[in-house]
Amino acid sequence: MITRRAVTAGLATTLVGLPRPGRSQTSSGSETILTAKPAPMKLRTDATAEAEVWRFDGSMRPIVKVKQGEDLRLSLRNETPLPLSLHFHGLRGPNAMDGVGGLTQEPVPPGRSHEYRLTPPDAGTFLIRPCVLGGSAEPLERGLSGLLVVEERNPPQVDKDVALLIDDWRLNDDGSLVPFEKPAEATPAGRLGSWLSVNGAATPQRIEAPPGGRLRLRLANACNARAMRLRLDGLRAYVIAVDGQPAAGTFEPLRASLPFAPGTRYDLLVDLPSEADARGAVTAMLGDGMPLAEIVTVGEKRPALPDIAPLPQNPRLPDTIRLQSATRKDVTIKGDPAAPNVPWTLNGAAGKPSGAPLVKVKRGTPVVLTLVNQTALMQPMHLHGHCFRLLHALDDGWEPYFLDTVQVPENKTVRIAFVADNPGKWLLASTVMERFDAGLWTWIEVS
Repeated sequence: MITRRAVTAGLATTLVGLPRPGRSQTSSGSETILTAKPAPMKLRTDATAEAEVWRFDGSMRPIVKVKQGEDLRLSLRNETPLPLSLHFHGLRGPNAMDGVGGLTQEPVPPGRSHEYRLTPPDAGTFLIRPCVLGGSAEPLERGLSGLLVVEERNPPQVDKDVALLIDDWRLNDDGSLVPFEKPAEATPAGRLGSWLSVNGAATPQRIEAPPGGRLRLRLANACNARAMRLRLDGLRAYVIAVDGQPAAGTFEPLRASLPFAPGTRYDLLVDLPSEADARGAVTAMLGDGMPLAEIVTVGEKRPALPDIAPLPQNPRLPDTIRLQSATRKDVTIKGDPAAPNVPWTLNGAAGKPSGAPLVKVKRGTPVVLTLVNQTALMQPMHLHGHCFRLLHALDDGWEPYFLDTVQVPENKTVRIAFVADNPGKWLLASTVMERFDAGLWTWIEVS
């Protein structure tokens, strides 16, 4: 049972106090520098030992902001002892800027730098994560994550635009990080944290807004392995974007809850009650429920706002996908971390850059992938460089939003469809970093 106190290392989840909030940096043609380096600190307020965390420029949650259509120049300076590269989770940029160390670029050695330079085509909320083949889990679990926010030219009118980056940490009783296992000994099911954080600060985060006001919440799961559901308590919330892409129309979450796997993002608009001191919460459905953010109305009632409207669609998204002419491929996920010598595989093999691609198609080809999960665990899978539709069970339509990360339930099958319109070598990979490091990935080639 997960409670507000850690009762089982690696399984219990509760709040963590981090004394420094995230910082925002704006990039508009000028260069943004993210320096990754060790920064030991006490995570919990009651900790007696420091945790050997790594941070970007002293922040546990940097936010890099750029306007849609403007250039992004971001330089990674690596002052950690491990090689690094950065992937912008969900960004449909050029292949050379995808940030996969060992496939699309050389990993950045300790003491070196690498510049990412592109013009993001899409407005949206994108997760910044380490992405080195065979070496991503430890840098992420030590704290190296952030957000790239590409702002719409005409964003919706809100009183506050709030990003909530959710992460968990596996801590000893004294507050230090549980030692990392050697790759050959690591549990590829994933490293579950024992303490939960929001924006590198204690949970719940308090958000104040005027009565009758409107919030934009950007929710992102930066955990190594923890999938959860989010519940919206006492809130009238509308989903306006999923995984950074605008939904075809705004919609209220079914039963006021949302699935939330590592790598997943949601943009919500929340209309607040007109009376003062009204309260709502974003709650992680862990144990008896854990509030991540508490929303309170304070002050004078604000004038009425326009009705909520859908976000404008991003460019170059297909209106339709010709399923009848699609290249189709089955992808069978296997593995049993509880059994010896049963590794994670896709179609019988662990990922190798030198191996053959899963599929090789010409630019503009529609592709349907059938993801068959033959394991006892939910498998979140992320496609680089593209966004896709989640197909209905009878292959006769799709959900009214795009995704770049999908949860494949244990012993279930889902199908996704996309137009392969971005040239290069693109990963299809687990977002659970230990599984990714253990080889649960493959790649597609678009020429």
